[in-house]
Amino acid sequence: MSIKSRIAAIALVAVTAAGAMASTTQQAQAKGPGIGFGIAAGLAGAAIVGSAVAASNGYYGYDYGYRCGWVRQYDVYGNYMGRVRTCNY
Repeated sequence: MSIKSRIAAIALVAVTAAGAMASTTQQAQAKGPGIGFGIAAGLAGAAIVGSAVAASNGYYGYDYGYRCGWVRQYDVYGNYMGRVRTCNY
């Protein structure tokens, strides 16, 4: 089975499923938000607060004043070996 025929078969199944769902739906009824709305709002609030706490670098002991740069490395005899990137936190 080629990729084109697979995509066509999947599209046909999706269109058939959408048509079946559209034909069996009921009339919309207006009512107040249920418990699902409260759970969703609580999870969204917890995600916002949790990301704000995780983004504050002070909790992990880091400061916003850190710098990164290249430092020369020498061996025991004073011969230059190369550079290494280091960050001062």
